[in-house]
Amino acid sequence: MPATAACWRLEEMTLADVRRLDYQVAVLPMGATEPHNLHLPYSTDSIEAQTLVDRCCARAWELGGRVVQLPTIPYGTETNMQQFPLAMNLQPSTLFLVLRDLVETLEASGLRKLLIFNSHGGNEFKPFLREIYDRTKVQIFLCNWYQMIRDKASQICDYADDHAGEMETSLILSFRPDLVRHSQDGKLTADAGERRELKLEALREGWVGLTRPWHLLTTNSGSGNPHQASAAKGEQLAESIVARVAPFLAELSQATLDEHFPFVSR
Repeated sequence: MPATAACWRLEEMTLADVRRLDYQVAVLPMGATEPHNLHLPYSTDSIEAQTLVDRCCARAWELGGRVVQLPTIPYGTETNMQQFPLAMNLQPSTLFLVLRDLVETLEASGLRKLLIFNSHGGNEFKPFLREIYDRTKVQIFLCNWYQMIRDKASQICDYADDHAGEMETSLILSFRPDLVRHSQDGKLTADAGERRELKLEALREGWVGLTRPWHLLTTNSGSGNPHQASAAKGEQLAESIVARVAPFLAELSQATLDEHFPFVSR
């Protein structure tokens, strides 16, 4: 195996490698292609998903886990972003069909454990888990990292983040600083990520939900102030995510599947 290849990255492995490595868990990074204010690239969600999964898998291998990182899917559901150019949409039903086919491939290959690592808020995968539950032998788990890390993000970041705010900007400043746009004075080219207030109290308080039309909610698709972001904060956020996900992957890799899994047998 070449020195630069990582044994958990399927894209870098050969057939001989895959046969030898005896993977126990697959991790599928889910991204998106959509605008992120005026300073972050359309690939923001995909960069986050791929980089974070890569780090999680590397740590999981150190902990004894035998995990394989599948190629990142760079498209997601963008139905409420369609007023912005080239927000590349896959309807939820289409995305579910793609996932179903991939799960069938994993099952045919003998893999029985899958983590969907989601980096895009428009992807709602819980219904998919319910729909496929009794149709596959693969045990499927879901991690929406931006929800999982909210407690740490509130400690690390100065401003609450929704989309292209301080948290995401910090991550991309850490992962791909060459893609973050700055003006001549060194400041981010982003606006302040202000959101229009909802008219109805039940919507403001979260008692009633809706799918938010992003062109009405925001000015340039940014929701959350990014201007206090830094690469150092991005590294803190990334390490917090890895510290939670990698041990789970290692434990899942070593777990025995039985009729009670994932519950303890009595």
